[in-house]
Amino acid sequence: MSRPLDGITVITLEHAIAAPFCTRQLADLGARVIKVERPGTGDFARGYDERVQGMSSHFVWTNRSKESMTLDVKNPEAKKVLAKLLEEADVLVQNLAPGAAARLGLSFEELHPKHPGLIVCDISGYGDDGPYRDKKAYDLLIQSESGFLSVTGTKDEPAKAGCSIADISAGMYAYSSILAALVKRGKTGKGTRIDVSMLESMVEWMGFPMYYAFEGAMPPPRAGAAHATIYPYGPFPAGDGASIMLGLQNEREWASFCKSVLQRPELLEDERFVSNSRRVENRDALRAIIVESFADLTADQVLQRLDDAPIANARVNDMHDVWNHPQLKARNRWTEITTPSGTVPALLPPGTSNDYAPRMDGVPGLGQHTDVILQELGWSQEAIAAMRSEGAI
Repeated sequence: MSRPLDGITVITLEHAIAAPFCTRQLADLGARVIKVERPGTGDFARGYDERVQGMSSHFVWTNRSKESMTLDVKNPEAKKVLAKLLEEADVLVQNLAPGAAARLGLSFEELHPKHPGLIVCDISGYGDDGPYRDKKAYDLLIQSESGFLSVTGTKDEPAKAGCSIADISAGMYAYSSILAALVKRGKTGKGTRIDVSMLESMVEWMGFPMYYAFEGAMPPPRAGAAHATIYPYGPFPAGDGASIMLGLQNEREWASFCKSVLQRPELLEDERFVSNSRRVENRDALRAIIVESFADLTADQVLQRLDDAPIANARVNDMHDVWNHPQLKARNRWTEITTPSGTVPALLPPGTSNDYAPRMDGVPGLGQHTDVILQELGWSQEAIAAMRSEGAI
């Protein structure tokens, strides 16, 4: 059963989340991903925490189905290995510090004459030029710089996203851009250079609040877990202390909500609530009415009324609830992968195909595949041992 990227080889000098998340998607589609790591320490995301049988939660999430090879890329002998790897590579991905790849001779400009079919993807915080080029860029810093924090949180205090949203956005744009470059190379035979900036990726995702604040208009206010510009759309307490999430999108749903859920049809005539903009203006008054209506109902009873209406709704799940989500279980979305510490569950990638199964191989230990790869490239066991003693691998 062939996969879309079978036969494609990706060499990646990566750390943290953005580039590893990108290359894991490529591995899911069948690409051979060789992860080049620093001898002794490896990708620093390996040390973020020890929550998954002693391994880092971030690392387990973003590094399955890869081969780990340790190389001191500044060592002359290791540079020969890297050059040999690139001879057979289709894609090079890197998110090293600004300018580091160029200093190692890994810029597209230097590699393209020798490897005209090679696709080079550079992932950085701010891009390879401009006044912010050399600034350090971590996920939370980009959330702040992109304006994300200004519209996220409560009225009194901003809040970051609970996952690495800036890294994820950059990783996914890198992934889709690499797929496009592979399609183009299939037509032209030529590799291309891809420049992905975390800032630009996040600002693209900020399109709605930016246009909402167009030409100096007031930006959307921070509204906690509620929607800033649509109401009612957010969490509400039920009488048993649990919270439920509900959302209305149009006037037809507002009418159904008043009649079937709140059982207060007279609200349809209330001038304070006759349009979404009026409901947003008077959200405090409307929230009080909703909370009062739900006070004698359990969360399950509220959800049933919403389903019957029908009004979009959801439970406010925590991570333990998601691990046991009945919809994921019913659709058989879980499988198992191996790690150096044992077997762990893993979610199948979104986007199920009827033609192939995603690659779901193990999470590699640091340098687990170094010897095998070097032998493939023609190094003898004696030469490998010498490189190891010199600290090149």
